[in-house]
Amino acid sequence: MMLQKQNVENYLSELYSDARVTGISELGGIPVEVEEGIKGFGYGKPYLIEFESDGKKHSVVLSTMRVQKGFGHDHFSDRAAILIWQNSVFNRLPGHVRSIDAGYFTHEGELFSAGKAEEYFILMEKVEGKEYFLDLERIKKDGKLNPLDKERAAALSSYLAKIHASKHEDRELYLRKIRDTVGHGECIMGLTDSYPDDLDFVSLEELCEIEKKCVGWRYRIRGRTHRLCMTHGDFHPWNIMFREGADFTVLDRSRGEWGEAADDVSSITMNYIFYSLQKYGELAGAFKEMYEIFFDNYLERTGDRELLEVIQPFYVFRSLVVASPIWYPNLDPGVRKKLFNFIHNVLDSEVFDYQDVNSYI
Repeated sequence: MMLQKQNVENYLSELYSDARVTGISELGGIPVEVEEGIKGFGYGKPYLIEFESDGKKHSVVLSTMRVQKGFGHDHFSDRAAILIWQNSVFNRLPGHVRSIDAGYFTHEGELFSAGKAEEYFILMEKVEGKEYFLDLERIKKDGKLNPLDKERAAALSSYLAKIHASKHEDRELYLRKIRDTVGHGECIMGLTDSYPDDLDFVSLEELCEIEKKCVGWRYRIRGRTHRLCMTHGDFHPWNIMFREGADFTVLDRSRGEWGEAADDVSSITMNYIFYSLQKYGELAGAFKEMYEIFFDNYLERTGDRELLEVIQPFYVFRSLVVASPIWYPNLDPGVRKKLFNFIHNVLDSEVFDYQDVNSYI
């Protein structure tokens, strides 16, 4: 990217009156011709910018974060979060260098301010359709599976098989996905921390033991970096909007562009198990049929039986969600107990047997 004088002046003029740039250089380096700008501008290098405003001379340092894999800096949003945080707190610490603003570059090299922001938002298109969980609620009520239900289960499975076929080579991103599944605030450890201390269906000691086993699973599967693929990240029935037939749109992709296929597969199939436990006390009837349609189709299309060797901690994550007294306060205690039976037995299984789910319940 080239750091253009005009772009810098336009940005500074939002903060200072009629700013005129007089010099740009790498911090501690040789100044470049102002009219040229910096052709070799790169992320991670601090630049000294000298300018005049209202007859006064100013010197500021423009700094970005180096694009570095690992250490939680993998996505540009990670780096943005750090810079936004720094801008908000530098000036509250006595003796610290002052922050003037935080901003962002566009693809064209323009600079814009984001320093005054308190909350961010996203603006999206409206999607027509009905959430998939409404289908599951209907099936739970009447216990009947129609041809469209089967078609939709297969369509969801085929969709995941398609996106998971897009692979990516990045060791750090796979390590992060496995690490985050166990330790991220939105995943296993964050969920266990959200459980109240005085529950009658699970103790703190039991949650601690689950976490320890999940750490063991992290070290068991973290080396399978060849599995890194495109994922949705939160593929559950509330994030799927069906229209006519098996035509659907997905919502709210989460936790990174690349991940582990087992994350998506466990997310949707856990809901078939969850609804079936509420209806039958086990995986049975219509939900068992949908579960098997989904899995059989997925494995046939992908040939990924290795998935059954890595899905265990992801099923723990999704089980902790549906067993949560925060998310599901009115759930039958017997269902919660069976969900924790599932957690413990899955963690003790080296290869998950999707054709005998009830043996884990």
